Amino acid sequence: MKKLIVLTLVVLLSLGGTVYASQTPEEVLADAVSALQEIADQPDSEHFSRMLQNAHGVAIFPSLLKAGLGLGGRFGEGVVLKYDPVKEIWHGPYFVQMKGISYGFQLGVQTTSLVLVVAAEEGMQSLQEGKITLGGNLSVAIGPLGRSAEAGTNLDLNAIMYSYSISKGAFIGASLEGASIDNNVNANQVYWNRRLTPEEMLKRRASKSEVQGLIRELNRIIDLGNQEDEVAS
Repeated sequence: MKKLIVLTLVVLLSLGGTVYASQTPEEVLADAVSALQEIADQPDSEHFSRMLQNAHGVAIFPSLLKAGLGLGGRFGEGVVLKYDPVKEIWHGPYFVQMKGISYGFQLGVQTTSLVLVVAAEEGMQSLQEGKITLGGNLSVAIGPLGRSAEAGTNLDLNAIMYSYSISKGAFIGASLEGASIDNNVNANQVYWNRRLTPEEMLKRRASKSEVQGLIRELNRIIDLGNQEDEVAS
């Protein structure tokens, strides 16, 4: 186990995640659909759909690999979509990578499906800059879960982003703070067949056929939230 952790850290930190280079944009999009379905199907995920209703966007990392043995590292490819909750229109996609190094007590290897719900326009503006670091002014909170979430959560959405995740494997220590989200230049070049800035990608309506499965799944989850609201009223 110790050798596996050390080897994984070496790969994550020295190669910068190139072990994932073979994953195509279409594969990232397909995996993002599976990650959304897995999180939405959890028995305590009712509030996840409600958070999406008024979100400004999402960042989905289907397979975020994290390893630690004192020094920790994480890497994963993902995709960002911008949402207009008034017009109910999605824009993008914009492909990204998450990288991070952390210190302190941490141990284990873990793969996580992670969805960041962007609750404020400030969050989307930061993502459009091409590189952001989570934590500090760009606050990330654990997303509220279950029907009782309103009792313990400020629904004025004081955090910039809310995280929802499902993990496989054992890991102790470290959070998302300090991790960076960067422009996956190669994936975006392949998908769009041209060089575009993150802002330009997130201004384009998500109309290409490759992203429609992901759009349908996001809209399905939002519709579930609308149905739950109608039942509650």
